[in-house]
Amino acid sequence: MDASVQRSRRIVFFLVPNFSMIAFATAIEPLRLANRQIGHQFYQWRLVTESGMTGIASNGVKVEVDGSLEDEKRRFHSDEKPDMVFVCSGVFVEKYESKSVNSWLRQLHRSGVTVGAMCTGAWVLAKSGLLDGKRCAIHWENLPGFAEAFPEAEVYTDLFEVDKNIYTCAGGTASLDMMLSIIDTDLGETVVTRVCEQALTDRVRNPHDRQRLPLRARLGIHNSKVLTIIELMEANISEPLSLVELARFAGLSRRQIERLFRRTMGRSPARYYLELRLDRARHLLLQSNLPVVEVAVACGFVSASHFSKCYREFYGRSPLMERREREAAE
Repeated sequence: MDASVQRSRRIVFFLVPNFSMIAFATAIEPLRLANRQIGHQFYQWRLVTESGMTGIASNGVKVEVDGSLEDEKRRFHSDEKPDMVFVCSGVFVEKYESKSVNSWLRQLHRSGVTVGAMCTGAWVLAKSGLLDGKRCAIHWENLPGFAEAFPEAEVYTDLFEVDKNIYTCAGGTASLDMMLSIIDTDLGETVVTRVCEQALTDRVRNPHDRQRLPLRARLGIHNSKVLTIIELMEANISEPLSLVELARFAGLSRRQIERLFRRTMGRSPARYYLELRLDRARHLLLQSNLPVVEVAVACGFVSASHFSKCYREFYGRSPLMERREREAAE
C-alpha cells in the first residue's frame, strides 16, 4: 500500500529498568530510516517508563522519555492511542513486578493493540498472562529460567516470533530483524531494501534462524559424532542420558566416546555433561527465583546436597552464595 495514503503508525517503547540498549537501538533506528526513505513520519514513537523518570539502560546510558504509564493510560481513549507497544527490558527482568503494567498490557491486548517485547521483555508479557499457549522468543541466556517459570508459554530459540498480534524477539540485533519484518508488511520490500542498505546489513534474517552460533562454530570442533553427542546432552539436561544411551544414539561404543571426548574436548564425556548441567543451573540461579532444590531437579541432580557439592567444586561457591551475590549486584 502507498505509504502516503496510510495513517501514521504510533508506537510506544516501554523501558523497564536495566533495559538492553542494543535491543532498543536496533528496534527504533529502522523506523527512523524507513521514515527517511519515504520522506515523511509514517512511524511515530513515544518512550515511556512506569514513573515517567529517565530510563536507565543496563550499560548505564540514560534516556529521556516522553511520559509515564499514567500518561499512557490517559491516552488510551484519545486519538493518541498507540497501534503497537513494545516492552524493552534486559538484566534482572525476573525481579520486575508491576500490577499496573500487567493490567495495562492486558487492556491494550484486549483492545486490539499489537503488544511486543524485546530481549527479555517476554518475561513481562508472560507475567501479564499474555503468553499462555502463545509462541514466543526470548534471549537464549534467559530461556531456561523463563521456561521453568512459565510452562504454559511456548518459548523457542528463534530470533523472533509472531503469534497473531503478539511480537517477541530475542533482543540484540534480532530487534532489527523483527522491525524490518514489520516495515515490510507496512511499506513493502523496496523500503526494507533501502533501510538495509542504510544500516549496512545485507539481509533480513529468517525469524527461525539460530540465536546462537552452530555448535561447530561455537566450540571450534568438526567431528560430527562429538557434535551429535553434545546436541543430545544439551537436549537432555533435566533427565540426563547415560553414557550407554549416548553411545547407542551415536552408533559408537562407550570406549570410543571416551576417547573422542578426551581427544577433542580435553575431558571425559561425563565431565563435559556435568559442566553443561552446571552451566544451566547457574543461569537458573541468576535469572529465576526457583528454590535451589528445584534448580537441582531441573538440571538432573538427584539431590540438593549433591548439586551443591558439584556446584561449589566447579564455581568455587555454593548455589546460595551465587544467589546472594546476584542480589547484592542488584
